[in-house]
Amino acid sequence: MVTQPDPVVKRWLFAFCGVVAVLIVFGGFVRLTRSGLSIVEWEPVTGVVPPLGDAAWDEVFAEYQQSPEYLTVNTHMTMSEFQRIFLIEWVHRLVARLAGFAYAIPLAVFALRGRIPRRDLPVYVVMGSLFVLQAVAGWLMVASGLEDRPAVDHLNLTVHLLLAFTLLGIAIWTSLDHHRGRARPVGGPAWTPQAKATTVLLAAVAIQVTYGGLTAGLKAGHVADTWPTMSGHLIPDGMFGNAGDLIDTPLTVMFIHRWFAFVVAAAALAVLGLVHRARCSAPVRRSATWLSAIVAAQIALGVVTVISSVNEGIALAHQATAIAVFATAVALLHAQRAEAWLTTGDHGLESSDTYMG
Repeated sequence: MVTQPDPVVKRWLFAFCGVVAVLIVFGGFVRLTRSGLSIVEWEPVTGVVPPLGDAAWDEVFAEYQQSPEYLTVNTHMTMSEFQRIFLIEWVHRLVARLAGFAYAIPLAVFALRGRIPRRDLPVYVVMGSLFVLQAVAGWLMVASGLEDRPAVDHLNLTVHLLLAFTLLGIAIWTSLDHHRGRARPVGGPAWTPQAKATTVLLAAVAIQVTYGGLTAGLKAGHVADTWPTMSGHLIPDGMFGNAGDLIDTPLTVMFIHRWFAFVVAAAALAVLGLVHRARCSAPVRRSATWLSAIVAAQIALGVVTVISSVNEGIALAHQATAIAVFATAVALLHAQRAEAWLTTGDHGLESSDTYMG
């Protein structure tokens, strides 16, 4: 027996995917505007209300004036300048809070009303837990920049980013289960060569996202504003003195982030070739084609970001395109798996909770 997925749940899931993607881009905007350290306290409840009145603003500004960022970077900051970065970070935190409620409340209602099959609840609990964990990681990231240096720890920032991408990936996969349908073969999921290649591609994208986080945290994008050379050299000296350089040295991190993008591009082209040779369905071929095109656009935006000395708008477009690359790769893998399940001739259903969209 096959049951139809609830269309309301499906729309809610896709909306949540969009919210997570927006939050990732908003986080990039916060970083680029140096707003993330403007609020020096984590107040999940009382922090919902912004400062009201001159006295309240004087109080939060006085707290910020004790932070390393103010003492070493923004010593001449005016109240109006502080208010701008404070409100950017306040909106960021408010949107994250609202997103949490927009996930938790509908989930509780759907679960209580039986609109989500009981056997599927664990993945929703995982998504909710990841959302909370990502928020905690975000505060730990901010706290790392409030002690003795005017910047967040680049490793904390990268963990925060990777948790967000993990949440996005699971949310997209779950949404597509509702949209395209899901069948569970008795003998286990079918892994075609092109699906395996797409999995490798996703791993490469994850590595590139990791180095994007390290690049952002170390402000490595400012190391050199030329391309393809860095400081006049295609391969600068002194990049690989020890293993720690791979994650701690801005020059090394930026070099890897620049050139590993072409590893991702090669993987995307390999997947495209496999998909066409296997004569996959038209939707799968289109997804693979779009993925290669988005990877190319991502590389181009990366180059322009460098030569523009990390222009804010271009850098945000670069980050948004990274999300598009990741989301398209997840969607492509899901389509390949679903197609394989339905064409192997071995797709018996395990229970009436399994559904097709």
